[in-house]
Amino acid sequence: MSAMKLALIAHDGKKNDMVALAAKHLALLQTCSLMATGTTGRRLSSELGLTVDCLLSGPHGGDLQIGARLAVGEVDAVIFLRDPMTPQPHEPDINALVRACDVHDVPCATNLAGAELMLQAWTQRA
Repeated sequence: MSAMKLALIAHDGKKNDMVALAAKHLALLQTCSLMATGTTGRRLSSELGLTVDCLLSGPHGGDLQIGARLAVGEVDAVIFLRDPMTPQPHEPDINALVRACDVHDVPCATNLAGAELMLQAWTQRA
């Protein structure tokens, strides 16, 4: 089985949750091809030693970069820890990415519970 191509995104209020999630599933994530938006990717790399292809930050086009990769089959799954209580200036980009997941039938977890289920399922497949 080839390495899962996983995109990781977390709004500012959810970045600590993403790092904790990644630490919990570090063994699995070390086998994945990871891409992430700016700060999220840098934190995962510096704090956990993961190899991450760091794209632009979400507000500067990172969500769209991931959406473009997803559209051409370069993303197997997305974990996007969204902060539903904080308005995001790039909301149209966020909606476009989630829509692209739906259009291309790519799993997208937008909260910790969904992310846990996704990662546990992938661990069982391996």
